[in-house]
Amino acid sequence: MFTSSKKLTAIAAFLIFGSIAGTPATKSKTSPKAKGTTGEGPAVLWRNPVDIASRNLYYGPGGKEHQPSGRITFEKEDLSGTNPKFDVIDEKGVKWTVKMGSEARPETAATRLVWAVGYFANEDYFVTELHVQNMGRLHRGGNRVRNGIVHDVRLKRRLKDEKKIGDWAWANNPFTGTRELYGLRVLMAVINNWDLKDVNNSIYQVRGDSPEQRYVVHDLGSSFGTTGLSWASKGNLGAYSSSKWINDISPEFIDFNVPSKPALDTFLNFPEMVRRVNLCWIGRHIPSADAIWIGNLLARLSPEQIRDAFRGAGYSPQDVERASQIVRRRIGELTRLGETDIKHLSRTISR
Repeated sequence: MFTSSKKLTAIAAFLIFGSIAGTPATKSKTSPKAKGTTGEGPAVLWRNPVDIASRNLYYGPGGKEHQPSGRITFEKEDLSGTNPKFDVIDEKGVKWTVKMGSEARPETAATRLVWAVGYFANEDYFVTELHVQNMGRLHRGGNRVRNGIVHDVRLKRRLKDEKKIGDWAWANNPFTGTRELYGLRVLMAVINNWDLKDVNNSIYQVRGDSPEQRYVVHDLGSSFGTTGLSWASKGNLGAYSSSKWINDISPEFIDFNVPSKPALDTFLNFPEMVRRVNLCWIGRHIPSADAIWIGNLLARLSPEQIRDAFRGAGYSPQDVERASQIVRRRIGELTRLGETDIKHLSRTISR
């Protein structure tokens, strides 16, 4: 009985995948609107990275001077999101959110690549061993803590001069139709970030002499793995290496395979599957010129800078080389769009 039920569910999933994934244009009409956009100053998504060749991808947006240091003291548990997290404060009074689990490494590396080409990103640092004073009892991830010590975590700095004022939607924001937004969608495909729910996008109000509203993809933890929801999807470099990231190429547009339809091993969570299928449009129908534009920006990064993004995220030397080679290969595929006959290229790019 149970087997028959699973078969019926799988058939229904297949039918829904075919009907929904094939109509990406409808998603812009149904996606929720951005919330909390009544901030001060202009809305900003991207800023020209004139110093891209000298940016330090080992330390990322915060630089060496902002990395956590000194005594770290527990404040409270953060129950948001799917990964266990808690808040701490260092001896300088800086507050941090500590994330445990499989997203810590890929998220740290992803922030560096996103920031390197001009998009805003959180100041993230990877710490192999974090000593936390007065460590409280956690509802999630408590088994990862031993005597106040937790291993392999990402620390996100909480800046005093910025405040989250809302979320923004991929389908409804001030940058719709711009090169910068299309470029960001391509960048999500380059790093295989498939978890593109609108709640993973934040608007930060930056105060000061020149206030502005910064539009940020604040959760990049599902990068460098599979192209869509799967049980083994996050930070899996084997899946990242073997994944097909481009579906189709024409002279005018490119269809990426990120985010892709969820794997059939997740079909028991049917509502979540449907939600994921409704995100597939984000990687579709990207103007080729905009894909080339972001590819050329990425191509200005040296191989050593790309390696540093993964070194700063605590990857092993072997995985640093493996991941950086995949990223460089994908950058090369984007830049060749402007140099090679599109029909020939569409036949040669399989991953």
